[in-house]
Amino acid sequence: MELFVYTLLGLLAALACCDLFVGVSNDASNFLNSAVGSRTAPFWVILAVASVGVILGATFSSGMMEIAKTGVFVPEMLSFKEVMVIFCAVMVTDVLLLNTFNSLGLPTSTTVSIVFELLGGTIAVACWKIWANGYPLTDLGLYVNSGKALAMIMGILASVVIAFFTGLILQYFLRLLFTFSYEKIYRWLGGTLGGIALTSILYFLVVKGARGASFMHPEWIEWIETHTSIILISSFAFFTVIFQALILFFRMNIFPVIILAGTFALAFAFAGNDLVNFVGVPVAAMDSVMLWKAQPGMDPGMMMGGLRDVKVTPTVILGASGLIMCLTLWFSKKAHRVIQTAVNLSSATRGGKEQFGSSLPARLIVRSAIQMNEVIHQMLPKSVFSAIDSRFVKRKLPPGEVEPPFDELRASVNLVLAAILISTATSMKLPLSTTYVTFMVAMGSSLADRAWDRESAVYRISGVLTVISGWFMTAFSAATACGFVATLMCWLGSPMMILGMISAFAIIVRTNLLSKQPEAVVEEAKHVYKGDQNSIRELLTTSVNHNLDLTLTLYSEGLEAFLREDYERLGELKNQAVTLYDEIMLRRGDYYSMALQGGGAKRDYDARNFYYRAFTSMKEVGHALRDQLGVAENYVANSHSPFRGQMRENTILLAKDLQLVRDNFTPQACTRILGMLDEAQQSFLVQIGTEQISLRKSELYLGYLLFAREVLNRYMMVKLLQTELEAAAAKTAAVEAANAKLADRALEEGRK
Repeated sequence: MELFVYTLLGLLAALACCDLFVGVSNDASNFLNSAVGSRTAPFWVILAVASVGVILGATFSSGMMEIAKTGVFVPEMLSFKEVMVIFCAVMVTDVLLLNTFNSLGLPTSTTVSIVFELLGGTIAVACWKIWANGYPLTDLGLYVNSGKALAMIMGILASVVIAFFTGLILQYFLRLLFTFSYEKIYRWLGGTLGGIALTSILYFLVVKGARGASFMHPEWIEWIETHTSIILISSFAFFTVIFQALILFFRMNIFPVIILAGTFALAFAFAGNDLVNFVGVPVAAMDSVMLWKAQPGMDPGMMMGGLRDVKVTPTVILGASGLIMCLTLWFSKKAHRVIQTAVNLSSATRGGKEQFGSSLPARLIVRSAIQMNEVIHQMLPKSVFSAIDSRFVKRKLPPGEVEPPFDELRASVNLVLAAILISTATSMKLPLSTTYVTFMVAMGSSLADRAWDRESAVYRISGVLTVISGWFMTAFSAATACGFVATLMCWLGSPMMILGMISAFAIIVRTNLLSKQPEAVVEEAKHVYKGDQNSIRELLTTSVNHNLDLTLTLYSEGLEAFLREDYERLGELKNQAVTLYDEIMLRRGDYYSMALQGGGAKRDYDARNFYYRAFTSMKEVGHALRDQLGVAENYVANSHSPFRGQMRENTILLAKDLQLVRDNFTPQACTRILGMLDEAQQSFLVQIGTEQISLRKSELYLGYLLFAREVLNRYMMVKLLQTELEAAAAKTAAVEAANAKLADRALEEGRK
């Protein structure tokens, strides 16, 4: 028995390490994207600040560990064996569920998962015990800490609403006060803003969070609570005076200080609140084992009421967990990729791709808001709206400067406010979803900043609704899945517990540590915002060749997979075609950035025109490729009859010719294939008259021929545009070289 228990404890610890790695990799953007997006400091500096916050925050999370011990179930009603079943079921379910959600790209929350997994596992074990002992079903409520569980559930749900509206109100007030061109008022109120921000951080993280620190002595906590007012007043006066002096005498920008302090605070709050999601269950299992060993005879049927008396988690465990989280920040490529994706999706640059699609409820809300806005404008004088509008006029960027995804003022609000909300909940021992809180604060502040215009509002509201619906989806899935796993473990006993733990560990290692991940480089998205002739020519030279090669490769391989009736390969190729189309659309959107920036000579405007026409043609080809591969995938999935006879031979020949022309894309080669396509279409007219060919098969075959024509014709035009641009660039270079020679000659004559 003792060997079995220690085996379970070791597997729980291993799963906790994996859970820490996966959780931080997915949640890193919560506390890093505002600092990275505002470009306030180098990436390594931001990482260093966040790392310190994570390690210190972990040591303040001791009080949160009670959630796993007594927050959901009543320990006095459960035996040692029963709580170990719950803990094992929770960890197995948590690892597999989060891995599944991440693989599908669905919104999820580690906090919601762990709370509802504990709830589902407890109910399953309680039902099993009631059934096995013949107790009445009405006793089920005795096993669940319904009051605490309900408070946690309502706290998580309420935090979504509170985060959104506090972000909205605070950002709107500060933008009215400071505007986008905040240099003048910042000179006089910047110190006060910095003092309020850092004092708030100090209060909510240190003063309010002191109770949860594993190393704090009771007398220290009592002293802090007694002198809270003096600490706050002194801190506010100190920070305000220091910041105001730096602004007035050294013209220092204190926003980087606020943003880095906010990053530290949010990382601190994240570790303090979310660490229980990853190691809370293993720590509770360790405490249960210690209580079990301390009992004479080590009876597995002993009741676990002693868990209420274990209040402090060893600092060593908390510090080691914080160190693993810190190392994940630095070395996880997945974390870096998630951060970069979050920053790109937060960009206000036009032409970008929205993270969420539209939905009917979002459309209704937007239409209602527009109608309400019209009514309000009729009720109040125009002078009021003119005065308000004047405070929201964005400053015009100088030529060549790219607008950062996060304005410094908004980044400060996002970081400081989210940290305050999360640390407040931590001090109350209420788990919050840091993902949902940071997301909703950012949504509220962006709405207040008028980043939601009629071009993006419906997508942003869809995102908010998706987060709320994701909350319910995660909760239901976690409770149901954990209840099922706990039931299996009660039924099959110890072998199922060991097998489940080993299987979960193997899956998480294979999918997150052993699978190949694309390289991630976190840097500013530069693209071609310069919009000059040379930059555009260089990008077209690279992009056209890459897109053409990939398009012909995907299409020819798609033809071969279709002839083999390889459904899985067709699905993979279609997904690659979707990625290619998204990349082309992203690059095409750069045209709008260049147009908004303006400036440049006539040759630069001509180059931008070439750029737009070339990427529009490539976009049409990418769209058609995606659709054609999708049609072929559905055709094979529905087991329709394959091509036969001349249709099959022409398809095989087309695949081979496209592979050849990919390496030698010349007008002569394209003309030859176009002639072959004419012959293929004529032979099809003969074949359809002699054989029974269905309309569905005919549409697919003709679609293949039509797409081949489109890709050849459009890319020949793109190549022509590329040639014209290169000729224009060469002419420009020759003129500049000639002018340079004339200038040098004039300079030499002047010296003589």
